[in-house]
Amino acid sequence: MNALKEFPDEVVTHAHVRYVRVPGMDGEAALITLDNGFDHRKPSSFGPAGLRSLDAALDEVYARSPKVRFVAVTGKPFIFLVGADITGMPLIQTREEALAIARLGHDVFARLKDSDVPTFAFVNGAVMGGGLELALHCHYRTLSASVPALALPECFIGLAPTWGGTQLLPNLIGADKAVKVIIENALNQNKMMRAADAQKLGITDVLLEPVDFLEESLAWAAKVVDGTVTVERPEIDRGDAWDAALARGKAIADMKLHGAAPAPYLALDLMAKAKTVPFEEGTAAEDEALADLLMSPELKASLYAFNLVQKRAKRPVGVPDKSLARPVTKVGVVGAGLMASQLAMLFVRRLEVPVILTDLDQERVDRGVGYVHAEIDKLLGKGRISPDKANRFKALVTGSVDKAGFADADFVIEAVFEELELKKRIFAELEGIVSPECILATNTSSLSVSAMAADLKHPNRVVGFHFFNPVAILPLLEIVRAEQTDDATLATAFAICKTLKKNGVLVADAPAFVVNRLLTRFLGEIFACVDEGTDIETADHAVDSLGLPMSPFVLLQLVGPAVARHVAGTLHEAFPDRYRVSTNLDKLVEAGKTSVYTWDATGKPSVDPEVRELMELGDSPSTPEQIRERAVEAIADEIRRMLDEGVVAAREDIDLCMLLGAGWPFHLGGITPYLDHSGVAAKVTGRTFG
Repeated sequence: MNALKEFPDEVVTHAHVRYVRVPGMDGEAALITLDNGFDHRKPSSFGPAGLRSLDAALDEVYARSPKVRFVAVTGKPFIFLVGADITGMPLIQTREEALAIARLGHDVFARLKDSDVPTFAFVNGAVMGGGLELALHCHYRTLSASVPALALPECFIGLAPTWGGTQLLPNLIGADKAVKVIIENALNQNKMMRAADAQKLGITDVLLEPVDFLEESLAWAAKVVDGTVTVERPEIDRGDAWDAALARGKAIADMKLHGAAPAPYLALDLMAKAKTVPFEEGTAAEDEALADLLMSPELKASLYAFNLVQKRAKRPVGVPDKSLARPVTKVGVVGAGLMASQLAMLFVRRLEVPVILTDLDQERVDRGVGYVHAEIDKLLGKGRISPDKANRFKALVTGSVDKAGFADADFVIEAVFEELELKKRIFAELEGIVSPECILATNTSSLSVSAMAADLKHPNRVVGFHFFNPVAILPLLEIVRAEQTDDATLATAFAICKTLKKNGVLVADAPAFVVNRLLTRFLGEIFACVDEGTDIETADHAVDSLGLPMSPFVLLQLVGPAVARHVAGTLHEAFPDRYRVSTNLDKLVEAGKTSVYTWDATGKPSVDPEVRELMELGDSPSTPEQIRERAVEAIADEIRRMLDEGVVAAREDIDLCMLLGAGWPFHLGGITPYLDHSGVAAKVTGRTFG
C-alpha cells in the first residue's frame, strides 16, 4: 500500500466487521459498516486513515475465506458514505501527494471489484462522490427507498469522479445516463438524485423499503449467491451512441462554463477512455487527472466556496440568540401573484402551519391558491409527499380579499409591486389588524425597509425577507435589519429561514442589499457598452470566460426587464454617479419585451429583430476584452464601497450571497477571491479583499 501521509485531525471513518448468519445460507456473510463515530450530522467520508481501515477490514474478511460467502459494505444510520474528506484536500501540497491519494483509493476499492467472493453495497443512506464510486466497485448494489441524496458532485467543485466513477458508471448504465449524473446534474447547481431516480437509471440492482432494509438486503444477497436470484444488466451501446453522449456532455459544459474550468472536460475525456481501454488503464488515467485537479487553482477556489456554503451559511454572523425567537403558528401573505404564491407554497411545505393569501379581488386570490394546490399535486405526483400530507397542505392554504384573516397570524410577508408608498400603506393597514408581536416582513428587492417601517407604531417588528426567484430552488435569503428592527424579530426571522431550509445572510438596509446591487452594476456596464455602440451579441458574450451560469442578457430575461429597470432606478437615486438607467432598457420595457432574444425549437437564441430595431446604438463600440474589464472593475469598486459601508459583516458574506443567490461559479471560489487573484481588486481599490 502506498506511503501517503495521514491527514492531521482526520475524522476517521472506521470499517467495522461483523459476521452474520443468513437464514437458508450455508456459511456466513461479512458485513462491513462504515462509521466515523458521529451521529448523522457528521457524514462519513474517507481520508487516508479511513481508506486504510477499509483495507484492513478486507484483509481480515478475505483471510476467513471460504467461510465467508459474500461481503457487504453498508453505512451508519442515514449515511452510507459521502466521498473523500474534503477538509483534508487543502493539506495536499504536492502533485506526488495528490497522486498518492488517488492511487490509494483505487487500490482499496479495486479489492471489492476484483474479489473472488461476491461483494455487495447495501446503500442505506446518503451517498456521494467516492461513496458512490465504492458502491460501483461492488458486484451488486441494494438501495433503501428512503435515501434522499445520491450524486457524483465532483465537477461542481472542480474535481472529477476519479476513484473509478468515469470508468464504471458509463459501462454500467450507458454513456448518456452517465453524462446526466457526472456532468449534467453536477453542473446544474449540484443536483441530487433520490433513490427512485438512481433505480430508474440502473445504478442499483434492487430498491428495498427502509424499515427492514438491512435484513432484506442480506436475504436478497443470499439469493444472489445461491443462484435463486439472477441479476441482469443491460447491454451497453459502445458505438456512436457513446460518442453522441459525450458530445452532449461537452455542449452542457460549454453552455455552463464556456471552458472556464477544466474538471468536466477531463471527466469527459476519461469517459471516452472507458469506451475502449482496460479498466486498469482507465483508472491510471483517473489518477493522473485527479493529481492535476487537486493542484489546480480552480479546486482551491472551489474549496473556499464549499467551506462558505457548508459552514458560514449554516452559522450566519450577527444573528441574535435563537432563544429570542418567537413561535410561528400562522403565516399571512399579502399578494397572490407568482412570487407571493411561491412564498405561500414554501411556507406551507416547510412550516406546515396555516397560510392565508390576500389580494385585491377574488379572482387573483383563487388563482394564487390554485397555484399552490397545483404545486402540491406535482409533489404528490413525483412521490415527494404522501396523499395524506398533500390533503393536509391543501387544507392549510386559504385565500381571502379581507386582511382580517391575518388577525391571529404571527408572521405576515408582503410581496406586492415595488412601490414604497404602496408597501407603507399595506403595513399601516396591517398594524391595525395583527398583534403587536406579529412580524411584518417585506420581500422588497431594493427599497428601504426602514422607510417602510418609519411611520408605524411598532417599527421594531419590521424586517426584510428578500427571496430569489425561483423561490423553491435558489437557497439564498437576504435578511435585512432595518434601523428599528429588534433582536426578537431578527432571531425569529433567522429561525424561520432555517425551517424554510434557506441560507440566511444578515444584510444592512442599504439600496438593493447585496446581490441586486452587484448584478445591477455589472449589467449596467454591459448595457452601457450597448448604448455606446457595441452589438448585443458581443456585449452579452464578453464575459463568457468567467463561466457564469448565464449570460447577462439571459439573466435579464430571468429577472425581467421591468424589474431590472426598477432596481436600476432605485440605485440611480441612491448613487447617481455609478448607476444609470439605460435608455435602451427603457425602450425594452415600454415595448413590453421580456427578452432581447427569441429562441428556436432547439433552444438556440437569436436577437429579436424587433429589439434590434428598437435599440439605438452609439458610434463607440467596445471590444470583448474592454467590456469584461469594465464590468469586473465596476464590481470590485462596488464591493469595496459595500464593505466600507458595512452592508455585510465581512467579504465572505458577499461571496456567499453571490454563490447562493446569483449562481457565481464555485470554480471562481466566490467573487472576492477571483477579484484578488486576477489582480482586479488591487488595480481598482489599491488593495485585496482577502
